[in-house]
Amino acid sequence: MHTVAVLAVDHVIPFDLSTPIEVFTRTRLPDGRPGYRVRVCAEKPEIDAGAFTLRAPWGLDGFEGADTIFIPGTANPATPLSPAVTEALQAAARAGTRIASICTGAFALAGTGLLDGLRATTHWVAAAPMAAAYPLVEVDPDVLYVDNGQFLTSAGAAAGLDLCLHMIRRDYGSAVAADAARLSVMPLEREGGQAQFIVHSYVPAPDGSALEPLLTWLHENLQAELSLSDIASHAGLSTRTLIRRFREQTGTTPLQWLHHARIQRAQHLLESTQHSVERIGTQVGFGSPTAFRDRFKKTTGVSPNSYRRSFS
Repeated sequence: MHTVAVLAVDHVIPFDLSTPIEVFTRTRLPDGRPGYRVRVCAEKPEIDAGAFTLRAPWGLDGFEGADTIFIPGTANPATPLSPAVTEALQAAARAGTRIASICTGAFALAGTGLLDGLRATTHWVAAAPMAAAYPLVEVDPDVLYVDNGQFLTSAGAAAGLDLCLHMIRRDYGSAVAADAARLSVMPLEREGGQAQFIVHSYVPAPDGSALEPLLTWLHENLQAELSLSDIASHAGLSTRTLIRRFREQTGTTPLQWLHHARIQRAQHLLESTQHSVERIGTQVGFGSPTAFRDRFKKTTGVSPNSYRRSFS
């Protein structure tokens, strides 16, 4: 039987803590036997979990003999793990234990040095702070989970479920994972490379800035076919000056900003209307359905129809 140890530390996010506990304890093999035993481990007897106090039945010695260790997210991800917990995780890694994080638990895993030189993910809101805090880690904010073999990371909340199901599939195959997915009322088919469904907004221009009227005009004309020259002409700027000011004030180029604004509008229409994908593509300024589908999938990681099925 596969043993899963779940680390509990002060200010742990209860949802993240409970996700591997619920998924793995309910997993059954084809003959009805449980596929996993789960241990909740902590450095001290009682853990402050915010709304309640948690009493962990295992100490850090629960890592010994575990096949997998989970690190849930915490409310204060910048707070480092204690030296004792860090050393216990590093020792487990040296022994070949698989270690996974959920949401901002990636900060703690990165803090052990075990993610150095590897690709990882976390909740998209926390991706930039994590990348700044751990420059040796390649932080990818646009995926549900990353599997490096021994070390795995997942994005926020529900992505932890996706990661657990992925690990069950690795351990016992698709049939067992599909059964676990049904018990969790989760689709099994969401792959790790799927985007977190968030089109990350670029930093808007400050109120009163020179770009503010231009951005308003662009939002009002997303359906129009606009070239870089068209945008520069409306702004009364050369294309070179326009690109420079956009980078200074929004962090991107005019056409990249326009593409993201169009996809954001398309997401809203897919969620709130029954318009066809072709009509929505036209409404947000794409010249053909193919161009719209390609850009939408490139930006969000899924097709417009898949997005609508998930969020309409």
